[in-house]
Amino acid sequence: MLLEAAIDALRIQANGVYVDGTFGCGGHAAAILKRLATGGRLGLIDKDPSAISRAQQKFAADARCFIHHGSYAELGVLADTCGVRGRIDGVLLDLGASSPQLDEARRGFSFLRDGPLDMRMDPSKGVSAAAWLADTPLSEIESVIRRYGEERYARRIAQAIDASRQAGRLPQTTGALAALIAAAVPRREVGKHPATRSFQAIRIAINDELEELRCFLAGICDLLCPGGRLVVISFHSLEDRLVKRFMRDHSRIGDLPPGIPIVAHSMRPRLRRPAKPVRPGAEEIRVNPRARSAVLRVTERLP
Repeated sequence: MLLEAAIDALRIQANGVYVDGTFGCGGHAAAILKRLATGGRLGLIDKDPSAISRAQQKFAADARCFIHHGSYAELGVLADTCGVRGRIDGVLLDLGASSPQLDEARRGFSFLRDGPLDMRMDPSKGVSAAAWLADTPLSEIESVIRRYGEERYARRIAQAIDASRQAGRLPQTTGALAALIAAAVPRREVGKHPATRSFQAIRIAINDELEELRCFLAGICDLLCPGGRLVVISFHSLEDRLVKRFMRDHSRIGDLPPGIPIVAHSMRPRLRRPAKPVRPGAEEIRVNPRARSAVLRVTERLP
């Protein structure tokens, strides 16, 4: 199971400092806390107010925990506030939408449950998916669906959305949008709803998920202690590509002129060469089909 693999990858020390940057349902947090002694600390972060409410209910009374409502990209500020910059022994990210978000129709993340077209991780901030579709130019909608959804029929879908809003019939629910997309797609992938890629792309765009990940990765090396570990579970190829390249690029020296006998400290790799990625097994995918695209990557901060 990826949960156990992620926890094992952190190599938890009983009195270490850890961060669960995407609290969600709290499964990873609970597993980490089981391995922490009274001197350990665990930061719990999530953008979703519902997730933070769950964190407060479960762990607010635990002196080892500090809880933050916000993005994991804000970890640097939080680390400074808590005095743990450069002292964090492990950070875990489980990217993408959480099961409660997908399962609650009112959140508007899933076309399988008809609800208002929202998709915001934090409903108190930003614009809803419905508002984004109403105001975004046709060319940008197409670009988002093509880039973030890797959807071959992006233009057809964007044109269908534009035609519906020009006619004053822009979908306001997940079911209506899914039906519009399905009608615009001439060929379907076996075992995949035709709206899957577009819904994913719109969610990534309105929550600025890739930029959030880039911002986090840019600062993580300064937050981890030597030997500290970064563990990331991603479900989208673009997210995984960012993580893979970051770990690769920071675990090698790069191109240097020939004949240089000593590499300056500032040019040395900051991360250990990442281990091979871990993917879910057949049994885990059978029990949880959402895990089929998951990839777990691990790296470690060098001294």
